[in-house]
Amino acid sequence: MKNDSQQAVHLLVPELSSIVQLRYRILQTIAVTGPIGRRMILETLHISERTVRNEITLLNNQHLIETTQKGMICTNKGYEILEKLKEMFQEVSGLSTKEKKLAEILGIKKVIIVPGDMDVDSSIQLLLGKEAGDYLTAIAKKDFTVAITGGSTVAALKNFLSPSKSLSTLTFVAARGSLGNEMNLQANTLVSQFAAKCGADFRTLYLPENLSETAFMTMIQEPIVKEVVDFYDRIDIVVHGIGTAKEMAYRRDSGESVIKMLDEKKAVGEAFGYYFDEAGNIIYRINTIGIQLEQVKQSPHIIAVAGGTLKAKAIQAYFKNETAHQTILITDEGAANAILNK
Repeated sequence: MKNDSQQAVHLLVPELSSIVQLRYRILQTIAVTGPIGRRMILETLHISERTVRNEITLLNNQHLIETTQKGMICTNKGYEILEKLKEMFQEVSGLSTKEKKLAEILGIKKVIIVPGDMDVDSSIQLLLGKEAGDYLTAIAKKDFTVAITGGSTVAALKNFLSPSKSLSTLTFVAARGSLGNEMNLQANTLVSQFAAKCGADFRTLYLPENLSETAFMTMIQEPIVKEVVDFYDRIDIVVHGIGTAKEMAYRRDSGESVIKMLDEKKAVGEAFGYYFDEAGNIIYRINTIGIQLEQVKQSPHIIAVAGGTLKAKAIQAYFKNETAHQTILITDEGAANAILNK
């Protein structure tokens, strides 16, 4: 009935849909990235200065935003409006239809698509983080264990976590060891930050990802390592990113022989230290102490977060590998369109 009403309104006032989408996106941008200036909105949403000025005035008059010395921020009333209009925005923008189609193509439980393309607008990463944070908050239960991988998109969750009855009882566990030199994006750093935001507990795994067979067999017996590894068999929620093969190989400081092999075997995607070709075949895996793909698939809740047109092939390759059907993919319109239009 609701869809019939929306269609009737659209037929009567066809311009209403575009106005709703525009104002929703402006308010959403301010809510996620604020404090923010007018110029940044103009550049982010690619709309004219006059349009931005008029819409900002309206949102101000409706007390949905307010202007501070640092820039515009969303008010509590604005946040409430965004939440109430979220389902409607997904419908009128066509994102709901795309979400259903993409979930069917990938063979997974659910897809959540945010507007925009992270490759064009880096602030979209915050939208992905917000959706992932909201979903984690919704499914978390008392004393759940949550495995977290590293990466910039997963890191964006920390901006949208806060203490709550369920989140404060969680244990965040690093899903893998150290990766490259980007300390702020490593799983160990993120679990401590997430735990601090939620008032929760955490476990770290301070080991390099690439280990020799001898080092692997020695370290796996260490009590402090074994404690973390034992968590992997009873993880309730996994939150992970999906990377392009070449990007991840370089971030791991992989040798030339490995990079050449990945090129020859046409690797396109990576997750959990496994590299995939376009057909979803595992063509290489690093020797690491961390959560394994079999353990990921056993988890009742899996949240995959990845966006940008350039990630489309990696996303599709990963989900061809008999990935757990209980996965929720949170992505953006850029990646979604690239997969749907293929």
